[in-house]
Amino acid sequence: MVRFNPRARLDRSRVRDTGSRGGGYGGRGMRLPIPGGAGAKGGLGGIVLVIAFVVLAQVTGINPFAGAAYDPSRLADADDTGRYDHCETGEDANADHDCARVAVENSLTDFWEGALGGDFRPIESLTTFGGSVGTQCGGADSSVGPFYCPADESVYLDTTFFDQVLERQLGGPDGGFVEFYVLAHEYGHHISNLLGFMGQVRTQETGPTSPGVRLELQADCYAGLWTQHATTTEDAAGEVLLVDLSERDIDLAIKAAEAVGDDSIQRKTQGQVTEESWTHGSAAQRKHWFLVGYEQGDVQACDTFAASEAEVLGR
Repeated sequence: MVRFNPRARLDRSRVRDTGSRGGGYGGRGMRLPIPGGAGAKGGLGGIVLVIAFVVLAQVTGINPFAGAAYDPSRLADADDTGRYDHCETGEDANADHDCARVAVENSLTDFWEGALGGDFRPIESLTTFGGSVGTQCGGADSSVGPFYCPADESVYLDTTFFDQVLERQLGGPDGGFVEFYVLAHEYGHHISNLLGFMGQVRTQETGPTSPGVRLELQADCYAGLWTQHATTTEDAAGEVLLVDLSERDIDLAIKAAEAVGDDSIQRKTQGQVTEESWTHGSAAQRKHWFLVGYEQGDVQACDTFAASEAEVLGR
């Protein structure tokens, strides 16, 4: 089980909660053109359908991948319920899952700052919500699942997703590190955005080796990479943040990756597998690329866009 260093200090500056806003799509922005939730034919609405953002750009003329347009003031008026105000130390993270979420965001930020150097900037926010949320990519509701919005460089998470969708509807595992794998995956999309890979997804093409799938598998690889180095990450004073990850934690991450594979979701939701419609990759692909990052421990190993079709398929 994940254990945090009780002496570590937590930085809450990028973590916020907007509370519950009821069902349906929120905000005044455009809807994300994402299929229905896990019960809909065709698969799960997240975790995250970057193809949807490509469609948004084509329909509206807005380029949500343009990192140069980043403006921290865009989230300045976001509501914050104060959900994380009590999270101050690693001891709090060991006792409270909300605080553990803060600690993992801190760990991801520290790791990627060290890995990318001058190419890095942290996410603008990790925003938890219930029901619906407004973003610079439009409004989204809980059926979308966890997602990254490149327009405001933020990760959004309905914390009920793990019990209600991943575990109950998709048969995925239950456990603390499951969420941390998902957060690492979404943070991986931010890294892909910073490094320019996200801009290479320019069409609505789907399938097991399509650009969109390569982007998702890269995020899985980045999640594995962070997992390998997580116990070396530090707070601002140099205190280690995570002191232990168990084999069970790694196993939970792999099982979660497999549960959200396109083939796994399609079997659950439509009773058959249609490879040509894949947007995230199969269970085997997702496990393979998580392990590439975890076992090789190198950013360059996660260049799924340079990989051959056979390599993308994990062969």
